Amino acid sequence: MNAVASVGRKVRVIGGVAPDAMPYDALMEAQQPVILRGVARDWPLVAKGLESAEAAIAYLEGFDAGKPVVAFTGAPEIGGRFFYNSDVTGFNFEGGRTGLTDLLERMRPQLDAPDTPSFYIGSTDLDIYLPAFRIENDLVLNHPMFASHPPLASIWIGNRTTATAHYDMSHNLAVCTVGRRRFTLFPPDQVANLYPGPLEPTPGGQVVSMVDFRDPDYATHPRFREALGAAQVAELEPGDVLFYPALWWHHVEALDAFNVLVNYWWNTSPAFMDTPQNTLLHAMLSLRDRPEPEKAAWKALFDYYIFGPGEQARAHLPEHARGPLGPLDETAARRLRAQLLNRLNR
Repeated sequence: MNAVASVGRKVRVIGGVAPDAMPYDALMEAQQPVILRGVARDWPLVAKGLESAEAAIAYLEGFDAGKPVVAFTGAPEIGGRFFYNSDVTGFNFEGGRTGLTDLLERMRPQLDAPDTPSFYIGSTDLDIYLPAFRIENDLVLNHPMFASHPPLASIWIGNRTTATAHYDMSHNLAVCTVGRRRFTLFPPDQVANLYPGPLEPTPGGQVVSMVDFRDPDYATHPRFREALGAAQVAELEPGDVLFYPALWWHHVEALDAFNVLVNYWWNTSPAFMDTPQNTLLHAMLSLRDRPEPEKAAWKALFDYYIFGPGEQARAHLPEHARGPLGPLDETAARRLRAQLLNRLNR
């Protein structure tokens, strides 16, 4: 049985939000998943999808810029779950570049066929591959944070597919445009209960949960029950928008014969800051396998310098002596990066 059926907590729903009155301040302050019901219901793509899958496909083909996209296909046996093979030596699908229209035309006659292959186009930049699409279909991004942190707008297309639970390093606005989608969301503190897979290779660029949500093996993954207790489920209809914060794990099921999602990723940290994923990898190299007493001592140092308030480590020093302890700006970031590269290259 699909494990999601046992999740009782639903994502909060807000209705009656005008497209030009999105509550961005409230969303960012709460840092919780929220469904904004029907905000994108007037998008032409939503109307085409409600008409038929064929109408939505024809509409999308009209925006095809002719640049090959990355597409994934899997045999009917995978049931739409793009994942590893049985011994985790590779994947249960194939990927490659193809024309967008070519793939849509390949999908079209098989949408309602029994035992159809799984087709998936993920995270494809709208402004590059469907450059006129946002003229007719777009969220109103009228908050000041988007002026300094423009979102990356992407499109996801497929049949009945599943993106295994994973996290992204950006905040997300996910617009369900064609077909229904189900998101199962977990706060970041559930990482151990989701049994993350290899750091690389990964099915789609991000670490994924090794749990099969369709039929969890609780003998192998006993803590997954705890994750389900913390989960929230979002059932999306065409025109709904789902917000969820960075680093929340999300398991995404496309529920109809043809499905399209548009999403907007953004961060509010300055662009000159490095990604913490690099920090995590370097910590594996430098910290993880040290003796436990040393790790505890380093944890205290990290709490002081990194996870505590920034002012704590510099308040007692004169400003000219603070160096990298001072507020980070582009110049300070460049110096730190040069210092780090120097040390790594020794």
